[in-house]
Amino acid sequence: MQWQTHQVSNQVPELQDYNIFRQDAALMEGLQRSQAGWHADRLDQFGAELGSKEVLQLGELANHHLPELHTHDRFGNRADTVDFHPSWHQLLTLLRREGLHAMPWAEQKTGAHVARAAGYYLQSQVESGSLCPTTMTFASIPVLQQEPRLYAALKDKLFSTEHDPRDLPITQKKSILIGMGMTEKQGGSDVRSNTTVAEPLSGLGRGAEYLLTGHKWFFSAPMCDAHLVLARTDAGLSCFFVPRWKPDGSKNPILIQRLKDKLGNKSNSSSEVEFQNAYGVMVGEEGRGIPTIIEMANLTRLDCVIGSAALMRQALTQAIHHARHRKAFGRLLADQPLMRNVLADLALESEAATLLMLKLASALEEPNDPLQRAWKRIITPAAKFWICKRALEFTGECMEVWGGNGYVETGPMARYYREAPVNSIWEGSGNVMCLDVLRAMERDPEGLHLLLAQLEQSPSAALQAQADELRLQLSAPPEEREMQARRLVQKLVLAMQGLLMQQHSRAAHASVFIDSRSDAQNGRVYGSLGGLANAQVQQQILERAWPGP
Repeated sequence: MQWQTHQVSNQVPELQDYNIFRQDAALMEGLQRSQAGWHADRLDQFGAELGSKEVLQLGELANHHLPELHTHDRFGNRADTVDFHPSWHQLLTLLRREGLHAMPWAEQKTGAHVARAAGYYLQSQVESGSLCPTTMTFASIPVLQQEPRLYAALKDKLFSTEHDPRDLPITQKKSILIGMGMTEKQGGSDVRSNTTVAEPLSGLGRGAEYLLTGHKWFFSAPMCDAHLVLARTDAGLSCFFVPRWKPDGSKNPILIQRLKDKLGNKSNSSSEVEFQNAYGVMVGEEGRGIPTIIEMANLTRLDCVIGSAALMRQALTQAIHHARHRKAFGRLLADQPLMRNVLADLALESEAATLLMLKLASALEEPNDPLQRAWKRIITPAAKFWICKRALEFTGECMEVWGGNGYVETGPMARYYREAPVNSIWEGSGNVMCLDVLRAMERDPEGLHLLLAQLEQSPSAALQAQADELRLQLSAPPEEREMQARRLVQKLVLAMQGLLMQQHSRAAHASVFIDSRSDAQNGRVYGSLGGLANAQVQQQILERAWPGP
């Protein structure tokens, strides 16, 4: 027998059936400002679709029903296939349909990079794992364009907006996905220690055919139709295009050893593989594999920034939605002063992250402009370090807003929290990014000067002071600069975010952000806003951040 022991009350309704795009003022304003307004109507429709109950459930399903590896078929033949739940393919269908794998190369319109970043940012709020093959395909296109003959054979399939999940030779596919294979057991980020070798099969140098023998410790998305791989020739590390199927129609001997059992990003199949004379075509100059593929890494790092900014945005909306519906101690959480301080602080952090990712995307529109080149080459790795790392604390804080309800897997917050670390690790961990920022500064002193000049010309005394402090830190001996690289990069990113907030957000909100991030007593823990952040300003920040469906 069962009887009613209590009435269910004070539980927060599910956040669903809302327009993810239309509720984001910073994103909508940034789109118009960056000459990407031509894509606004499409993003409005996309935002409504992504916020629907049905699409939000796809993210949950793809992370519940994990990829399954089949190394052999039932007869004992090597198969090396990975099966995915239908939700995975539905998510990739959306990504592909919206052109998020190739838009700037296919559209070639002013603002296309920003339009694509905005769409990627929206879908990132639904599910993260399916972004991996999309990002790698997007970033591979400029690399593949360096080989006209190969690119001509792939172009239509790269640009196709139809998702084709079939495991077939490229010539038989309607569309293709491209992955990456760089790191090995002994080296990790130190790819110069790679031992995989490539022996000539037909010809020598770029465009020639080789056979690869070795392994990759992290081989992202093994069901992609081809991968860009680093392998060693007599001239050093070179870059190779390695398809799943050889030109003669036989399976390329890329043997999947196992799938990684990861903390998060569960829907995406990361793998370990071995090459047994695997067929590949050299891309770029022989011995110049790292410079060849570094352009790809610059783009994937930007997507790490976009993905982390999106994760923060979605966690924020969930936290504010919860606080506006949940009562404690006789009042809604959102009406309590300390909770309002926490939420307003999170909202400022999220907006600053959104502005920075839009700025970095817009910098790709002007590759010949020295200042925009500096934003791309110096600030992108800095943002990758800072935004991706902040996402960890940010999602944890938003989970705490939910209390115990946030810590259980039946809600979305646990998944966001488990997703947060991957972007900080993938494509170079924090130390790697900070050292890359130092190298970029040394190689482009003019660009660094232009960036600091923007701060010095700001009407904010705090930003001017940060520019002076940065110049002082940069004048230290090389070993000290390296030791203090994280402090330097943190200061640089916060200063540039403050500049963007000053330029594009409401004046009062920008002042609170700059004040809190430049004062050692503020901004260390979310919810410690003081000074300019009175109750009225905090409420205005929250209304801008999330008007609510």
